Amino acid sequence: MNPVLRALKPYPMAELQRRKAELAKAGIRIHDFGTGDPVEPTPAFIPEALRAAVPVISQYPSVAGTPALRQAAAAYLQRRFGVAVDAATQVLPSAGSKEAIFHLGPAFLDPASGKDTIVFGVPGYPVYESSALFAGGRAHPVVLTREHGFRLELERLPTELLARTAIAWLNYPHNPTGACVDTGYLAGQVAIARAHGILLASDECYQDLWFDGCAPPPSILQVATTGVLAFHSCSKRSGMTGYRSGFIAGDAKLIAEYRRWRVHFGVGSPEFIERAAAAAWSDDAHAAERRAVFAAKYAVLAEGLAALGVTILPSQAGLYIWAQVPGGGDADRYAARCLERGIVISPGGFFGDGGTGWFRLALVPGVDACREALSIWPR
Repeated sequence: MNPVLRALKPYPMAELQRRKAELAKAGIRIHDFGTGDPVEPTPAFIPEALRAAVPVISQYPSVAGTPALRQAAAAYLQRRFGVAVDAATQVLPSAGSKEAIFHLGPAFLDPASGKDTIVFGVPGYPVYESSALFAGGRAHPVVLTREHGFRLELERLPTELLARTAIAWLNYPHNPTGACVDTGYLAGQVAIARAHGILLASDECYQDLWFDGCAPPPSILQVATTGVLAFHSCSKRSGMTGYRSGFIAGDAKLIAEYRRWRVHFGVGSPEFIERAAAAAWSDDAHAAERRAVFAAKYAVLAEGLAALGVTILPSQAGLYIWAQVPGGGDADRYAARCLERGIVISPGGFFGDGGTGWFRLALVPGVDACREALSIWPR
């Protein structure tokens, strides 16, 4: 067994699945705010596009993806962010964003060169760390604080750390806190990354999930298209978590090298999945409808939790609510109390250092189910 695999802690979402299975076996109604897998049906035109594309003869897909998907992704970036990218050289489809995020380390980390480190913020998505470790490099988590808006600020890191950093990860809207940033912040991080030869990677899975009256979150591509890669996904925007489809966009040279790396282990998505994804990226109306649903869930939960004496971190976008354990208590114990009532939440410790005393709610159940959960919430 790879020693890294032996040393890793259990994957947090796998632990949530185990807990949910125990509840279901006991016959307890589950209110699942754990894994970020919303219950709203996938818009009908998406599976229709998939079914229409299922071929009579099945053949191997291309890692480069279909021109139709790359063009749809490029057109989306133009409409949404006002960014022009070349569909042939600056877009690379992926099987969702998780595998693409994980594989970035093995592709672009060369421990023998001295640039052996991947920097990322915590609390945060655990895949950034596993990407570094399985690549044989160093993972350097930076604890994000409320004082600094849960922003990863590269300029605050020691010069010697920046010198050995190969990749730095940004993720805004942030999982799990919901923190957002503006283009001024992004431009500052690009400048620091360029000064130190760092590949700046931006996990942009939640860019289309902003709340009522709030500004749409920006993309790293609005301030740079060289030295950076942006990672997008159909999962939350289009209700396609099970389809596993996304794309990477940015620096043409990096995209070319990444494609060359990825061809060796065959991550090309089936063409019928890519047809469905192309349809999804080509339509903004369904994304707006889903955005309104998530905003309604956020409003219900924010108001309801406040009435229960639970303090949340105000957010403008994303799929999550970051909340403080009442009375400054232990998040694991609080999660266990919620679980007794069938309410699944994620203790802050699931997301690394900086999560002590916090818990995360994913905006997964429907609006009525959110109200039902609030009615039985432990006090």
